[in-house]
Amino acid sequence: MSARPVEDETSSDLRPVTVPRFVAAKQSGRKLSVLTAYDFLWAGLLDAAGVDAILVGDSLGMVVQGKATTLPVTLDEIIYHGEMVVRGVKRALVIVDMPFMTFQISPQQAVENAGAIIKRTGAGAVKLEAGVHQAATIAALSAADIPVMAHVGLKPQSVLKLGGYKIQRDAERLLADARAAEGAGAFAIVLECIPRSIARTITSELSIPTIGIGAGPDCDGQVLVTQDMLGLTSGFRPKFVKAFANLAEQARRAVQQYTAEVRNGAFPDGAHSHD
Repeated sequence: MSARPVEDETSSDLRPVTVPRFVAAKQSGRKLSVLTAYDFLWAGLLDAAGVDAILVGDSLGMVVQGKATTLPVTLDEIIYHGEMVVRGVKRALVIVDMPFMTFQISPQQAVENAGAIIKRTGAGAVKLEAGVHQAATIAALSAADIPVMAHVGLKPQSVLKLGGYKIQRDAERLLADARAAEGAGAFAIVLECIPRSIARTITSELSIPTIGIGAGPDCDGQVLVTQDMLGLTSGFRPKFVKAFANLAEQARRAVQQYTAEVRNGAFPDGAHSHD
């Protein structure tokens, strides 16, 4: 057996974020930051900025592909984007979404597809929209040593059944879903679009981290779509999204300046030409 480096728990926080370290953040009271990435460039930028985890979300169907929902995203597509993200990351935990109909048929199907994601991307975990009804699937993945992040509350893959993207307020069902996911072996749970009081209750009752998106400040961490957080997207903006920059406007101005300088001959100048 080849020698492997042994992790020194006393080393600096620059060491990679593993699933155990991610889980331990809750016990230490440290909030977790999570953002999405779909390619090498953005993954590297987020990782260098210090996020704890990067989610390769099936949100790429809407953000990257311009589709109306996440439902059309395929297994091959999520693996393609996951490979790029992992190549750009040195420290953050990379979590890859399991797309619609890649885990719903049976636990065996879920294990096969999650295994393909882990093997082909090198990611550290998978995420699936699951609660009570997918507890057996989470358990099967956990038994196969595949770390699972669950996702309860608003489940975008259920948009057709829900009739749209709506706040979920059934406290009894939400708590049951969260408990079932933890009991089946999930190492963390995303809580999406639920009242903050319910999120607070779930967070206090679980021993694993809760990662909120539209679930208030009492979760153990937060996740946003990077393009939303940076002000790159246009149109409807959910209440829970805070734009920490306006990169869309900065990009527009830069492109306008570039176009103007090309047209008037100012670019390229001597400083940007080879002799």
